[in-house]
Amino acid sequence: MTTAAGRPIFDNQNTQSAGERGPLLLQDYFFHEKSAHFNRERIPERVVHAKGSGAYGKFTVTHDITHLTRAKLFGKVGNECKMFTRFSTVGGEKGSADTERDPRGFSMKFYTEDGNWDLVGNNTPVFFVKDPLKFMDFIHTQKREARSNMKSPTMMWDYWSLNPESLHQVTILMSDRGTPYGYRHMHGFGSHTFSLINAANERTWVKFHFITQQGIKNFTDADAKNMKAEDADFAQHDLIDAIDNGNFPKWTMFIQTMTEEQARDFRWNPFDLTKVWPHAEFPMQEVGVMELNAIPENYHAHVEQAAFAPAHVVDGIGYSPDKMLQGRILSYPDAQRYRLGANYEHLPVNACPFGFSNYQRDGQMALGNNGGAGPNYFPNSFDGPVEDKTQGEPAQQLDGFAARYDRNEGPGNDDHYTQPGNLFRLMTPAAQKDLVTNIVGAMSGIGGPKKDLITQRQLCHWFRADIRLGMAVARGLGVEVEMPTQHSPEPSLAV
Repeated sequence: MTTAAGRPIFDNQNTQSAGERGPLLLQDYFFHEKSAHFNRERIPERVVHAKGSGAYGKFTVTHDITHLTRAKLFGKVGNECKMFTRFSTVGGEKGSADTERDPRGFSMKFYTEDGNWDLVGNNTPVFFVKDPLKFMDFIHTQKREARSNMKSPTMMWDYWSLNPESLHQVTILMSDRGTPYGYRHMHGFGSHTFSLINAANERTWVKFHFITQQGIKNFTDADAKNMKAEDADFAQHDLIDAIDNGNFPKWTMFIQTMTEEQARDFRWNPFDLTKVWPHAEFPMQEVGVMELNAIPENYHAHVEQAAFAPAHVVDGIGYSPDKMLQGRILSYPDAQRYRLGANYEHLPVNACPFGFSNYQRDGQMALGNNGGAGPNYFPNSFDGPVEDKTQGEPAQQLDGFAARYDRNEGPGNDDHYTQPGNLFRLMTPAAQKDLVTNIVGAMSGIGGPKKDLITQRQLCHWFRADIRLGMAVARGLGVEVEMPTQHSPEPSLAV
């Protein structure tokens, strides 16, 4: 054993003191080092996605998409790259149960020869809000209420009822997909719209999907609650046990693509994160296979310090006007610099294995030789790294006036009900029944002086999505409903 500076330690059990019973000596440096490091063992917890599991693996290209992208990873069928994937719950703290009703984070880091590509998504193709300015408020409703320091169904449903754009994601969350059976039996989605750039510098809009080869498997609400009491780390155990036993989980990567012309004519905003692209109109195209085959030797070094950012794309893959994506391009790297330090990308789990070269120097944890004797400015006359003029994307035409536009106004933008209604109608009768049961159970927690107002407001959303869904939820909550007549466009509710 040695100190952090390398000095051998001859006694790790007893502090130095002035005599056997005397006070401790200030000169006992190793005690100070050990105590100080212990006080700093916990890096700031992730504000969201705090509870997580991770594994290394590989991605293999199985189908040719070189007509769509010049990204080197997809340069030929058979290409492989190492990757790291982290799964997580969203709203809970690090010590919470990983079977809670919650979306699941599904974040992937591809270590490509052209740099690291981070695809940071969820197990759902949509999200609760479409503008990043709303994100912080939404997350606050999933955390703890100020007075009681407890989770508050009233707070959650108040927010959702005031933001009907959340209905699509809430419908998924309240279905059994909100309580997946671990991480291996759920799909993953890049969720956002991205772009692919080909060798001719042509742009195509794209969505990424990862379909589990293990088959979809979910807990019922009752089973999820029972497992929460039995094993708060069920999903972690399930992933580790499967990989340690050689049962490597796999997902098939598919893409949906949309031309720029199709995007202009699409009936919904194709960059709206609360909407999906119907598969019948934009078919799934197979691309490759992700396999996870190695659990990291040290959880903190690899899983806890893993830092993902949608900003990390490679040549041939680009962004889109998706407002939530635009916000995350800034916020994710900012969160990682706060949590891990300015040089978080030097950590082994985050570092590009093919190296990097730039003029960034100094700061916390400047690992390696910190640029050595080379210059830290550009341009220079000392053979420092230079720009690669072969990179870049085609110009994208922008128009309009700078303003704070209401994302829920205009054709298609205020339709928050068609897609969640379609989702309900696609469900089996058993899945519909579970959805209603879960909604009723969750909404029964609404309390306080605004209980009736919040309940009626949210019920109106369910009715607009599908009248059968609205009626079933109302009955479950004991709400009297007067069916609409030709003179009444909506059901009238009475608690």
